[in-house]
Amino acid sequence: MADAALQDGPRGPKPKKSFSRANIFLYGTLLLVSIYYLLPLYVMIVTSLKGMPEIRMGNVFGPPMEITFEPWVKAWSEACTGINCDGLQRGFWNSVNILIPSLILSISIASVNGYALANWRFKGSETFFTILIIGAFIPYQTMIYPIVIILREIGLMGSLGGLVLVHAVFGMPILTLLFRNYFTSLPEELFKAARVDGAGFWGIYFRIMLPMSLPIFVVAIILQVTGIWNDFLFGVIYTRPATYPMTVQLNNIVNSVQGVREYNVNMAATLLTGIVPLVIYFASGKLFVRGIAAGAVKG
Repeated sequence: MADAALQDGPRGPKPKKSFSRANIFLYGTLLLVSIYYLLPLYVMIVTSLKGMPEIRMGNVFGPPMEITFEPWVKAWSEACTGINCDGLQRGFWNSVNILIPSLILSISIASVNGYALANWRFKGSETFFTILIIGAFIPYQTMIYPIVIILREIGLMGSLGGLVLVHAVFGMPILTLLFRNYFTSLPEELFKAARVDGAGFWGIYFRIMLPMSLPIFVVAIILQVTGIWNDFLFGVIYTRPATYPMTVQLNNIVNSVQGVREYNVNMAATLLTGIVPLVIYFASGKLFVRGIAAGAVKG
C-alpha cells in the first residue's frame, strides 16, 4: 500500500507560489496605500528638523542637511498661541487635566452600564438601551447650545470641569454599547455559577468580569483618548484662553497671521500635539485588535 501511494505521487492541494499575481497585486496595493498615508508624516518630521533657510530652498522631501531641534523647543515653550507666548506646554497640561478625569469617569460608568444591561436584566432595560443607542448617533453639533446653557446654569461654563463633564457624557452611549456587547459575548455559565455561589452584583463585576475584560477596556481607552485629546470644537467653545486644550493652541500657532510663517515650528507643534494618542495606540495595538475581535462590535 505504501509503495502504491508513493507511485501515485504526493497528494493534497498544490503549494501556492510566493510571487503569484494575486500576492503581487495585494502587497503592491498595501505598499502604495502605506506610502500614501506615511508620506505626509515623513514630510512633517523632516520639515520639523530643518531650519527656515533650508526650507526656503524648496526641497520638501529631502532629509535635513543639518538637523536642528530648535523648532521643537520653540513649539513647546516659546511659540505664541494668542496673547501668550509660552508654547504648547500650557495646553498640554490642560489636555492632560481634561483627559484623565474624562477617561476614568466615562469608562467606569459605561462599563457598569454595559455589565448591568448584559447580565442583570431589569424592567425597562431595553428602553434604556434603545435611548443610549439613539444618543450615540445624535449629531453632537445639535447639542452645543443646550449644553452651553446647562453649563452656565450649574456654574461650569469656561472651566476644565465643564469640559470633562461634556466629554464623559458624550462618550457614554458608544462605550456602553461596546461594553454591553463584550459582556454578552462572555460565557454565561460563569455568571450563573457565580450567582449560585452567592456572589452579588459588585462581586461578579470586580472578581469575574473585570479580570476578563482587559481587551475591551483597551478598546475603550484608545477610542476615548483619541476622541478627547484630538477634540477642538468642544475645547474652543466650553473653555477660556487660559484653559484651552492643546489642539486649540495648535490652531492658534498654525493659523497665526503675524510675523513670518515658520513651517518647521508648525510641523513640530503638530507632531507634539498628536504624539500622545499615537504612543497609546502603538503600545496597546494588539490588545485593541483582540478587543474588537472578541466582541466589541458584535450585536
